[in-house]
Formats: sequence, structure tokens, C-alpha cells
Amino acid sequence: MSTSPAAEAARRRTFAIISHPDAGKTTLTENLLLAGGAIRAAGAVRARGENRRTRSDWMKIERERGISVSASVMTFDHDGLMFNLLDTPGHEDFSEDTYRTLTAADAAVMVLDAAKGIEPQTLKLFEVCRLRDIPIVTFINKMDREAQDPIELLDEIASKLALDPAPLFWPAGSGGRFKGMLDLRSEQFVPFAKKGSDSEEGHPAPVAFRGNAIVSYLDPDEQAELEENAMLVQEASKPFDPKAFLEGHMTPVFFGSALRHFGVDQLLAGLGAYAPPPKAVAAVRGGEPTHVAPGDKEVTGFVFKVQANMDPNHRDRIAFLRLTSGKFQRGMKLKVQNTGRQLSVNAPIMFFASDRELAEEAYAGDVIGIPNHGVLRVGDSLSETGTLRFAGLPNFAPEILQRVRVKDPLKAKHLKKALEGLAEEGVTQLFRPVIGADFIVGAVGQLQFEVMADRLANEYQLEVIFEASPYAEARWLSGDKADVEDFANKHKGAMASDIDDQPVFLAKSAWEIGYVGERFSKIGFERSKERA
Repeated sequence: MSTSPAAEAARRRTFAIISHPDAGKTTLTENLLLAGGAIRAAGAVRARGENRRTRSDWMKIERERGISVSASVMTFDHDGLMFNLLDTPGHEDFSEDTYRTLTAADAAVMVLDAAKGIEPQTLKLFEVCRLRDIPIVTFINKMDREAQDPIELLDEIASKLALDPAPLFWPAGSGGRFKGMLDLRSEQFVPFAKKGSDSEEGHPAPVAFRGNAIVSYLDPDEQAELEENAMLVQEASKPFDPKAFLEGHMTPVFFGSALRHFGVDQLLAGLGAYAPPPKAVAAVRGGEPTHVAPGDKEVTGFVFKVQANMDPNHRDRIAFLRLTSGKFQRGMKLKVQNTGRQLSVNAPIMFFASDRELAEEAYAGDVIGIPNHGVLRVGDSLSETGTLRFAGLPNFAPEILQRVRVKDPLKAKHLKKALEGLAEEGVTQLFRPVIGADFIVGAVGQLQFEVMADRLANEYQLEVIFEASPYAEARWLSGDKADVEDFANKHKGAMASDIDDQPVFLAKSAWEIGYVGERFSKIGFERSKERA
């Protein structure tokens, strides 16, 4: 039975999970996979030692530290829909990787810790969703621990994020008093049972809130309190409006405990019902702006991530391609827009965290991995004709600049190759000063340097030393070619080029950028640049 690209795209739900570190994102990811029937047992997250390796955190440093540092993709079929779950790093030092992953998502699940509410990193990630007009579903996690008053949590969402929260469920108590939640639409009560997500029985089935069976779960006082609170919140908040959600003005709110696999099935059902399928994407063809619709015949997509050495035995290098239209089939030839190179995609991969299988076909909304050796880079646009270009993905000015050198001088050549590889992945940024032989590496945060040192040692067998560099700021130069060249000649000691050979000014302070900017008013000192 052959289905059209438009019909297949319509059953895709491609979403990312964003949260502050420790809000329970990895646990929720596992339990969504469990609810979707993609894995048989959750809870590897809590196991000790090597077993702590969850399905989505596969890099050695991630397992040692218990954090996600590189976004991964997991695909599963559930209830007639195909879900593509993009896991993002929660740590702020990897906000650029998260930004790029969100370009491939059609919706986001924001995980909040019920005790802590909205934390600084949640705000930062939320701003990225805002920039991209991504609709947000809120999951308030850890209700089985002492929590803030849920009404205060809703107020915080409204005031800090300028979003209208629309609760679809309402919790009965929290912490030791947590008894479950009321479905505000169907008046069914969903009981909570204190046990692990790996226990066979699961939670009791929902019962009618006004029926006789409710006495098994709530005493009359608890029932009255829940009824009163539910009435209050429904009067105080706007009813859920799917259109306002898709436009980014409203967020449906779910409650639960990912660790106890409670509320996860309801969240997954909500994503299926309300999260948008892939939509048309703006692009440029032959210099003219256009839109690519999921049902278009031509196969198109863009690379939002490159990951090397996912399989250390094979020194592989995989480009993550988000498909935007057409029916992709294994063995197809696709062209890279900016280089004109043609690729035969003979071994495309569908991901299940670190497990993978060959993708025979894929549609708009799906993410496939294309093994390649340095041919594809973050921001590349691929299509059958090679004439289509999607907006590039941004690089942001790094906040920390350090010199890097290798302990063994004979390996200097290997270092150059390794640094270029990591810069192409977007792990860090690489600047080559015009004068001098040192490489300058730029990153958003200190943890990126640690991940980089770890990967250089494990994947490239290079022991490196990071040293303070004399520079504090990096800016890309824009303006007339002659003006830029004139400026570069006058500031040779502070000039470098990035991995695309674009000119970069390295300044000792923000003050210096302001001072130089006043003297050279025809030059733009840019904080971000589109990768292309």
C-alpha cells in the first residue's frame, strides 16, 4: 500500500525536549520511549555503574557525569503516528547544539521541576523556541516530591514566559500526599500508585471523579479540596485553544512523575493530538524566495547536526538530516546546494538512541543519519536538484577563547585535523590567527573544553593543553570587501579566520570592540554568523 508524502508527513510528530539540568529530562525521554512501546524497561537511568547508561546518553563523558551533552534522535511508532524525539543537552554550555536541534523540531516539551519552577536555563531555551515560533507543551515533573503550589507554577509560566498556561489535568496534593490527578476535560480521576516505572502492575486505571469508585483513592476532604481547586483554576485560566497553542501564545500543562511513569501516557497522547505535523519551510531557489511543503515531490532537507565517532570502532561521521519534503528512498542521489557535490545515500540510518537500523524510506519530519567523510556540514541544504537553499544555522560569538596545543609536537598536524572535525560538528569554534601558529578555540562554557579534551584523547589519541589566550571576544567582520581588507591589514595581530575562512577580529575586551567600531564605522562587528 503506497501512501503519499503528504499523508505520511501528516502522521509525523517531531519534537524536542528542553529543560534545566536535573529537571528529569533524560528520565522523561526514557519513559516516553517506554510508553511508546519502543523499549521494554525504563529505569536504566537510576541503575549504578555502567548500567547508568540510558538509551539517549551514549557518549562516555555523558555516562560519567550523568548529563546529556550532545543531542540525539529517537524514532518510534505509536498509535498510528510516527514520533521523532530529539533529545537536547540541558547544560547551558551546549546551548548552541540545542539551538540547532530546535531548528529541526516542530514542537517542544518543556520539563519543569515542580519544586523549582522556571530556572535560568529553562528561560534561555524558551527564548530559542520563541525565536523559532515553536509551540510548547509543559510537563510539570516530580509531583511525587514536595512541590510548589501548582497555581503559583502557572503564575510563573504566565509572568516569566508571557504564555497562557492551560492545565489539562489538575493534581491532587504533592509529595507524600500526592494521590493522582483529575482530567479536567473528561472528569476522570487518574490514580497514582507509589512504585517504580519498572514494576509490572503500573498505576490503577482512571475512575469517574463523581462515581463510587473514587472512595478507594481519595477521602471526602481530599475529593472536596481537589474539586474546589479544579474549579478555581478553570475559572482563572483560559480554556485550552489548539490554535493559540500552535501560534505560540498558549501552553497546555501536564503534571506527573517521569520516574514513576505517571502522567507520561497522557503527555504522549497530548503530543499526538495537539503537536503539529511538519509544515512548509521557507527556502531560496535560484535567488528567489519560496516555500517547500511536506507533500512536494522533490526530496529536500537540511543538516542540523554532525556527530563523529558515534561508533568508536568505525571512525564514522554522521550527518543528521531533517527531511522537509518528498519520499526519501535508500540509494537516492542528493545534491549539496553550496558545493554542488552529489551523494549516493546508500546506508541512511534511522536512530534509536545508539541503536540504529537502515532506513529504507523516510518522509518530511523524519531525521535520518547520513554517514559521510567530511562532505556534509552543519547548515548544508540537500535536495534532488541541488538548487534549494534553506536558511543557514547560526554560529554565535563564543564567550571563552583559549589557546590549544598538543603535548607531543610531532602530532601538531593531527591536532589541526581533529580540531577542524570538531569545529565542523559545531562542538566548538576554531579560529586560526593570521600571525602565529597557535589555534584559538572558542566555546560558550568551560564544560565544552572538557568534552573536547575528552574526545581528543579518546577518539584521536591526542593529549592537549588549553591555555589562556590574550583574547576575550571574537567578532565576524561584515562590510565592503575593500573596507574589510583595509581593516584587516591595519589589525593583522588581532585577525584570524574561522573554519569557513571568514575574517574574524579577536579583541582583548568588549571595550576594544566599541573603540575600534567607532573608528571604523563602515565595518560591522557581528556576534553571529549564518553557517552555510
